[in-house]
Amino acid sequence: MKLWQKDGAKPTNQLIESFTVGRDRELDVLLAPFDLLGSMAHSIMLEKVGLLSYEELQSILNECRKIFKEEITTGQFSIEDGIEDVHSQIEFMLTERIGDTGKKIHSGRSRNDQVLVDLKMFFRDKVEQITQQVNQLFITLQARSEEHKEDLLPGYTHLQIAMPSSFGLWFGAYAESLVDDLTALQGVYKMINKNPLGSGAGYGSSFPLDRKLTTELLGFDDLNYNVVYAQMTRGKMEFALAQAISLFAGTLSRLAMDVCLYNSQNFGFLTLPQEMTTGSSIMPHKKNPDVAEILRGKTNRLKGLATEINFVQSNLPSGYHREFQIIKEIILPALDEFSECLKVADFMVKNLQVKKDILQDPKFDLLFSVENVNKLVVEGTPFRDAYRKVGNEIESGNFTPERELAHTLLGSIGQPATEEIKNAMKKVLEGFKFERTHQAFEKLLDATSFSR
Repeated sequence: MKLWQKDGAKPTNQLIESFTVGRDRELDVLLAPFDLLGSMAHSIMLEKVGLLSYEELQSILNECRKIFKEEITTGQFSIEDGIEDVHSQIEFMLTERIGDTGKKIHSGRSRNDQVLVDLKMFFRDKVEQITQQVNQLFITLQARSEEHKEDLLPGYTHLQIAMPSSFGLWFGAYAESLVDDLTALQGVYKMINKNPLGSGAGYGSSFPLDRKLTTELLGFDDLNYNVVYAQMTRGKMEFALAQAISLFAGTLSRLAMDVCLYNSQNFGFLTLPQEMTTGSSIMPHKKNPDVAEILRGKTNRLKGLATEINFVQSNLPSGYHREFQIIKEIILPALDEFSECLKVADFMVKNLQVKKDILQDPKFDLLFSVENVNKLVVEGTPFRDAYRKVGNEIESGNFTPERELAHTLLGSIGQPATEEIKNAMKKVLEGFKFERTHQAFEKLLDATSFSR
C-alpha cells in the first residue's frame, strides 16, 4: 500500500500503475542523496519549531547518516517493490528502523515540495559537474589555441575562401563560446538555487515552519518566497536548464561539423586519431569521422530538448500536474548524454592533428587580397582606389598575394587574446560559489553537528 492510500483502497491495476509511474522509481534512485539531505534539514527545522523532540531529531539524523554512508554512497540504495518513489522509500526505511518517529518527518511537507527540492539540489549538482567538464574542455581548447597560433588556416564566408585565419583563432573561438554558454548556465543556476521547501502542495502550511532555516541548512542562496510560485518553478527550471544546454549543444555541434569538414579530403586541414574513425565495408581507403558525426547528431538532438519540455507543459494552469513527472524522464537522461558529449569533445580536441603550411598552396592565394588592399592603404592609397586596383589585378590574372601578415588587432591572428578569454572564464567560474552547498552538506552529515 502506498503511504497516501486510504484503508479499504482497491487493489492496484497493473496497467494503470505502469502507465502512471513510468520510469519514476528508476530515476528516483538518482534523487536519493538529496531527498535524504532534505529530510534531515526539514527535521532539524521541525525540532526548532517544536514538532519534534530533541531525542527524536537525533534518532532521525543518526539513521539518515547511516543510510547515506552505508547504502547511498555505496550504491546499495534501491526502491523496493510496492513502494512508489524515493520519498516513500526513505520514510519507510526510517519508520522500519526507528519506529513511529520516522512517520513524523512528513509533517509540514507534501510530496510536491519534496520532489521539487530534490530536483533543485540534483540540478545544482549536475550544473557543477557540467561546469567542471566545460572548464576542462575550455582549458584544452586554449592550450591547442596557444600551440597552433602561428599555424594559418583558411577563413571562410559563404563556404568560399575569405581571409587568412589560424588554428589558434579556430580553437580559441570555441573556447570563448564556452564562456558565453557558461554565463547563460550560471543565470539558470541562480534561478534553480532557491529553496521551495515549505511550499507544501503549493499553498503553504498552518505549521509555523522556518523556511529561512532550511534554506541555510541546504545551502540555497535564497528561497522561492511565494508558495504558489515555488510550485510553478517545476517545469520552468527544467525548461531554462534545457535552453542553456542547447547553447552548449550549438557550440559542440558546430565544432563537430568543422571537424568533419576539415577532416575530409577536399579540405585536408586536420587528421583525426584512428580510434575516432571507422572504415568502409567495401572502400579500403575510407576513414570516416563517425565519432564527430555522432557527436554532431547527439548535440543537434539536445538542441530540441527545451522544445520537448515546453510541449509537455503547454497550457497547464498554476498548481501541480502529473505531467511534470514526464519532464523528469526527458531531462535526467539528457543531462547524462550531454556529459558524455563533453567528454568526447575534449578527447577529440586533444587528439586532433593539425596540418602545417596550408596557405602555401597557390589555391589559397586569393585569401590575401585584403592584405594587398591594406598595404596600398598604408602607403597612402584611398581604400576604394586600392580595392578597385586589387580587384582589377585579380580579374586580369596579375594578382600576386602579399603573404606577410602583421595583425596586431586584439583578438586576431597575431593577438588571439588568450589571457583575456581565460580571465573572462575565471570570472564566470567564481560566480557560481559551489562551495556554499558543499559546506552545508558537510555540516548536515557531520555527526557532531546539531547536538547539544
